[in-house]
Amino acid sequence: MKKTVRGYFSAAELILWFLSILAIVLSFIIFGSSNYPALTASIIGVSSIIFCSKGNPVGQVLMIVFSLIYGIISYSFSYYGEMLTYLGMTAPMCVFALVSWLKNPYGGNHSEVRVNSIKKSEWIFGFGLTAVVTVLFYFVLGYFNTVNLIPSTVSVATSFLAVYLTFRRSPWFALVYAMNDFVLIILWLLASCKDSSYISVMVCFMVFLINDLFCFVSWMKMKKRQSAVCDDIDYMRS
Repeated sequence: MKKTVRGYFSAAELILWFLSILAIVLSFIIFGSSNYPALTASIIGVSSIIFCSKGNPVGQVLMIVFSLIYGIISYSFSYYGEMLTYLGMTAPMCVFALVSWLKNPYGGNHSEVRVNSIKKSEWIFGFGLTAVVTVLFYFVLGYFNTVNLIPSTVSVATSFLAVYLTFRRSPWFALVYAMNDFVLIILWLLASCKDSSYISVMVCFMVFLINDLFCFVSWMKMKKRQSAVCDDIDYMRS
């Protein structure tokens, strides 16, 4: 098993994975948190990003599990926006993304998805749909007296666009997730001011931010590599 892992992941990916989990566990210990669901969700979440950076559908499976646990954690602090976003939007859309990734393997290799290029018209559609969802959620979250309404609403916007781009297999999903991480760092920083046990959750998203940026770089390289192979095949056929 160790040989398989080492053969599949690069040294940089393994180091990032190890350091990410180490940072999460240390923050959990240092700040005396007893929120074990948050620790579990954090480890699953960062593992999800590592697999997603490889274009591996396993990453989407882990993201579904993360969304379920994170939704419960958000409910515990009355972050109903996060709860509704992850349980009612992110988790279901990750299921669609998983199906999409499984249906579009690169070169028959089901451990790597085929990267997609989105046209300008779809970008407009994606932003338009995100705007509609954001406005809808703003009123829904307001109705439930969601704590920190504005940041929570911004989180909805970035989360929805990220999962949409994930479904469409666009490299830009990782960068939008990084934007979402930044918003969530602020949200859980505010929560930590009232309950220090949530500091570990904030550290989790700081780690996520680094990993999502790494994921974006990985997907851009993957897209370039896949495009180069397709160009070579087209040249040989011509």
